[in-house]
Amino acid sequence: MKTVHRLPVLLLLGSLAMLAVAMVAPAHASAKHSEHFVRPAELEPDIAFWRRVYTEVTTEGGLLHDPEDLSVVYEVLRFPSDISPKTRSKQIEDAKKKYSRILERLASGAEDLSAEEQRVHHLWPKGTRRARFEQASESVRFQLGQADRFREGLVRSGAWHDHIADTFQKMGLPRELAALPHVESSFNTYAYSKVGAAGMWQFMRSTGRRFLRIDAAVDERLDPYRSTQAAARFLEQNYIILGSWPLALTAYNHGPGGMKRAQEQLGTSDITTIVRKYNSRTFGFASRNFYLAFLAALEIDSDPQKFFPGIRRNPPDNSRILLLPNSLPASRLVAALDMDREELRRLNPALLNSVWKGARHVPRGYEVRVPSHIDLTSVMAKLSTGAPEPAEVALAGGQHRVSRGETLSQIASEYGVSMSVLADLNDLDRPYRLSVGQVLAIPEKGGRPAAVVAQTPKETPPPAPAAKTTPPTGVVGAERYVVRRGDTLGKIAKKYGLTEDQLMELNNIRNRQFIYEGQVLALAASARAKPPVEAEVPVATVAAVSEPPSETEAVEPESEREAEEIGPALVPGTQAAASADPSDYSVQDKNTIIVQAAETLGHYAEWLDVRASQLRQLNRISYGTPVVIGRKVKLDFSKVTPDQFEARRVEYHRALQEAFFTQFRIEGTSEHVIKRGESVWVLAQQRYNIPIWLLRQYNPDLDLGSLQPGARLVIPLVTATGASSEPSA
Repeated sequence: MKTVHRLPVLLLLGSLAMLAVAMVAPAHASAKHSEHFVRPAELEPDIAFWRRVYTEVTTEGGLLHDPEDLSVVYEVLRFPSDISPKTRSKQIEDAKKKYSRILERLASGAEDLSAEEQRVHHLWPKGTRRARFEQASESVRFQLGQADRFREGLVRSGAWHDHIADTFQKMGLPRELAALPHVESSFNTYAYSKVGAAGMWQFMRSTGRRFLRIDAAVDERLDPYRSTQAAARFLEQNYIILGSWPLALTAYNHGPGGMKRAQEQLGTSDITTIVRKYNSRTFGFASRNFYLAFLAALEIDSDPQKFFPGIRRNPPDNSRILLLPNSLPASRLVAALDMDREELRRLNPALLNSVWKGARHVPRGYEVRVPSHIDLTSVMAKLSTGAPEPAEVALAGGQHRVSRGETLSQIASEYGVSMSVLADLNDLDRPYRLSVGQVLAIPEKGGRPAAVVAQTPKETPPPAPAAKTTPPTGVVGAERYVVRRGDTLGKIAKKYGLTEDQLMELNNIRNRQFIYEGQVLALAASARAKPPVEAEVPVATVAAVSEPPSETEAVEPESEREAEEIGPALVPGTQAAASADPSDYSVQDKNTIIVQAAETLGHYAEWLDVRASQLRQLNRISYGTPVVIGRKVKLDFSKVTPDQFEARRVEYHRALQEAFFTQFRIEGTSEHVIKRGESVWVLAQQRYNIPIWLLRQYNPDLDLGSLQPGARLVIPLVTATGASSEPSA
């Protein structure tokens, strides 16, 4: 396995003054002289292709080209503005067929070429083989132009660009990353994609939950400030793992796990080699071109007048923050501010329809954006007078986690509520697309969530609803306890004859509200120093998965309308990766796997439909000896296929992580230098109070079972989501 040097971590954490000096460059520094984002000469034709897409051709046209050699552009198509979608689609297909026929002629070795066939032949490098023409004949591609959308994005970017660059600089990241929203969303804070990505940074829900608050009242993916911080944290994690900005940036789309596999498979971090040679069913056109499109966008963003003469960016956003001391209805907030409701809503896109329609309150502690002229002192005085709002209240119906195949109408019927009320409460628009694992707030039967009996304000997040694959938990031996869904320190302490303070002291817990499902608590002093190498969660009963989920390239949009329907990204299929998990769950050579955190032989036996004793015998592991994180284990595939095993394994980890990130989110990172005698397990579970799998994700190349003094650990810092502080009206 290739080792990523730990020096990049130090750079990220701001420990080298040289980086700080480099970061002082202007926000629109020259894209061709970036210290962090190399432009290899071999990739210049690809960058030039995207530069043409972004500046020369609008969404009223596009380029017919070869998807592998982007220097080969057969024709620029342009369509009348009044052409019908059907006619446009037919013209594109006819043009594709035309060039396929020409390429077939070239592949046949015909010598009597027409003028048009000779023109196409000359587009290709001299000496191109006939087999290459045959391949090209089967893959003629249409790329929609984006010049009008890019221009609109440049105008919008004025409100956020410098703030984004400053945010990244403060976190020790390159300022050039401020150009990334051009590729993701054209700086559209309201952007939604067909596959569920949202906001300026196009976070998928599962990735967004790691860093952002996403619930029935708030979706911080739509907040340009919060989502920018989240994007910075995600990119920081990618860089820690991969040690290269081109790879870290590509991982924003393809996922750090995918890029780490590419890095290890090819034995290099060279972006040119990976773009040209990495072969994976999920590394499609969008992922392969993500970095190249970014370089083109960065070049244009650095000198917009060169490409769009006379263009003017919007002025920077100058809104102010009103920090709410208590939750309250949006109607009362609007009245206190004495401003237009829609203007307030525009400034606060993360507050969902459920808030504006009165089904939920604006949460306590929420940072409300208001115009700069607002007198905050006067507003706070208004909000502090009058009858207090009801204390935080609970949804009478609770929550529901969406399973594969479920529809909104089925869920509404199951709980005896109106589908429109359920959609309204969860901010869903037609055609009501749901994603597996999505958590829906459920109102009481027959209507909106009621303001039931007021409860004493708490800071404890509600128990995370269990996914179908959440592992069972409970007592492990006589001295340890694995936290169940809904557990509290008080309940556990009382059950085992301890006080909360004793339980906190035993586990070095500083915040009594801060425990999570799957966490292992010591019930006696002798259980404190548990080895860090053993997976900590008992066997899960995993829902049957026959095949892994299909990974297909996004449809090529043929018009601006289709591009908007598919998503706001300027490269089809572009959004933040669906998973920020860098772990490798694949089956490797000779039917082996690398042991990941929170796994046991019992898990493998369950997913393989065999007995654990068979696996112990196969690997010569004695009874009671745990599998070690990072080591290889050989598997028996006599009952299931490797694909079926991988799918079950991934589903288990997805559910485990989703349950955690329903309650907690990552706020940043710190560094810990291992001292003599320190246990990684104790550090994770007791000092930093994080699951070992999360620590492993930020330190994938370290052997957590045998760290030497002086080794540096990157520690993800997590905080409670505060999901309980969102009362219903």
